Amino acid sequence: MDNNSSFSMFSLTALNGSRSSRITIFSFALPGYFLTIFVNTLLILIIVLEKVLHQPMYIFLCNLCINGLYGATGFYPPLLYYLLSESNVISLKECAIQSFAIFTYAIGEFTNLSVMAFDRYLAICRPLYYHNIMTTVTVWRLLTFIWMFPCCTAILLILMTLRFPICIKKISKLYCETWVLERLVCGVDTAQFVFNGILTCAVNALVWFVFLSYINILVACKHSVQNHKKFISTCLPHLIAFLNYVFWSLFSTLYELFGISSLSQEFKNFLSVTFMIIPPLINPVIYGIVLTPIRTKAKHVFQSFRPKHID
Repeated sequence: MDNNSSFSMFSLTALNGSRSSRITIFSFALPGYFLTIFVNTLLILIIVLEKVLHQPMYIFLCNLCINGLYGATGFYPPLLYYLLSESNVISLKECAIQSFAIFTYAIGEFTNLSVMAFDRYLAICRPLYYHNIMTTVTVWRLLTFIWMFPCCTAILLILMTLRFPICIKKISKLYCETWVLERLVCGVDTAQFVFNGILTCAVNALVWFVFLSYINILVACKHSVQNHKKFISTCLPHLIAFLNYVFWSLFSTLYELFGISSLSQEFKNFLSVTFMIIPPLINPVIYGIVLTPIRTKAKHVFQSFRPKHID
């Protein structure tokens, strides 16, 4: 059989376990998926339906929620299927598709948060130029960058990886990702090594760009009460969301590199998927609590579902 055939099959060894452990994972995963869909969809609908929120900051926030839905949909349904079917087998084609979805979600989160930091930097540090720079055309270009950079990178990375024959048939995770694919093949060449290095530098550059943007924002807020209020009302949730994603991404990466063998398999599984579960669920909650226009509209939505008392 051709090693690069879509009929090549792999075993997800992280799903090995008793039926009770599968039911336990399923009982947490299904409500978590539904809750993630609900909070992100609610925020998207509020932004789409409220014309006053049709501003660059909220458009990028809406896109962040769309990316969260996209990542959750790339992760949860395959996991729930394997838990219900009690099957540990996944094809190379399915693995590549899931790797694409998770990779584009992960990098897309960084690109989106970087664009949001740029938007807040202009609004606070360069307010006189904000409307001249952040035009409709600029917004569309930035949205295109947010999606095209991860998608093009993922396609190139997966195609470069699948040039090599498959040597390993076991995947010790709950899902497939690009790192997993690279470990399945027999080796990598110089071109892929260089490409991985460039990608790592690009992601690090995005992270440092956000940090430097917020350093400049904090300096500007120090000398202006108005900027300080604007930071609390608009920048604080962005910074919290960014730190939240960086923390769980770093946490998951460190576990991937230095996994602790003494931990239970269930806890290992949780550590490996934290960046897929927590940010898409927590980010809409953060923005919904801190951003006043969204919080006010959300209250109206929930109040409309309350039963009316008839005197």
